Amino acid sequence: MAQRGRKPKPTAVKVLEGNPGKRSLNTGEPKPGKKAPRCPAWLEEEAKKEWKRLAKQMEQLGILTEVDAAAFAGYCQAYARWKEAEEFISQHGTIVKTPSGYWQQVPQVSIAQTYLKIMNRFCEQFGLTPSARSRINAKDTEERNSDEMELLLLKGGGR
Repeated sequence: MAQRGRKPKPTAVKVLEGNPGKRSLNTGEPKPGKKAPRCPAWLEEEAKKEWKRLAKQMEQLGILTEVDAAAFAGYCQAYARWKEAEEFISQHGTIVKTPSGYWQQVPQVSIAQTYLKIMNRFCEQFGLTPSARSRINAKDTEERNSDEMELLLLKGGGR
């Protein structure tokens, strides 16, 4: 059955944002260990670089855990393929003249657009878009998690 409406945000992202909607947090949500997974050996080289660039920071924020390996690998692989298509476009341009004399868009333009959309979907899932980042306050996350009154407010008990 198809889900209606927006996909729910992960609780870790809601907590980092300060739970702006003040709705009850899902206390039954599985909480895998806040340890980043290992970078899969099968990723393309550029994808591995992206993994290494982001994984530690995301682990520290608590938004990348061992069970997120496939999703994060998907983001990194999409990043590598998007970058490859963009580099081709930078070198060769976006259109070419066909043997019959017509101008045609190179396939890398739609490839780049497709992988950019895929990357953005993964970024939204992990709270990595600029708009999502602007709502995150990671400064006092540990302090908030240990403050009983703050936990009550985050759970909606302070309304």
